[in-house]
Amino acid sequence: MTEPTIVLPSRVTRDWVARRLTADFASLPERDSLPVYRHPPERTPVPAAVLVPLVDRPEGTTILLTQRTAHLNAHAGQISFPGGRVDPGDVDRVDTALRETVEEIGLGRERIAPLGFLPDYDIATGFRVTPVVGWVEPPFDLQPDPFEVADIFEVPLAFILDAANHRRHSEMREGRMRHYYSMPYESRYIWGATAGMLHTLFRLLAKED
Repeated sequence: MTEPTIVLPSRVTRDWVARRLTADFASLPERDSLPVYRHPPERTPVPAAVLVPLVDRPEGTTILLTQRTAHLNAHAGQISFPGGRVDPGDVDRVDTALRETVEEIGLGRERIAPLGFLPDYDIATGFRVTPVVGWVEPPFDLQPDPFEVADIFEVPLAFILDAANHRRHSEMREGRMRHYYSMPYESRYIWGATAGMLHTLFRLLAKED
């Protein structure tokens, strides 16, 4: 699969990202070749949402990520976006993503401007996740939930937009061939659903006008 080559503007801005997110998902190049997990027909996925936080740093835009604590029942120790399942009181998926972000890392809603969405992402643990892309303006203080979040860190957007950092894997699991991406960054290993969403973000930002 040939990855697109992206030419970044001199400075990535909120408006530039928002314009890119208006893409028709079906028009992404080689869409069928992207790793996609599909829930079995008899299994109704649980709705969830995450925030994909783009942080406007003077030295360049970054993406904020968390590392989950090691004792959690699901996805323990993995790199993830702040987020979780939809609650009955949530107005919409944006509300879910923002509420979960406040609960998990203490990043206030007033610092986040939602820009758009990535395609829903089904994961094997039973969730259908809506990624909400948000623009975050510093300064802000974070207060991670010690039960769920072991660490919070940022990755330069330029790293995610470099095709050389995207690795595609295949393996047999439970009798099915599974495909997934990884993006090792320094001492971190970003993989699975988080890497898949970041890969989709890469392809949307890299699309031709």
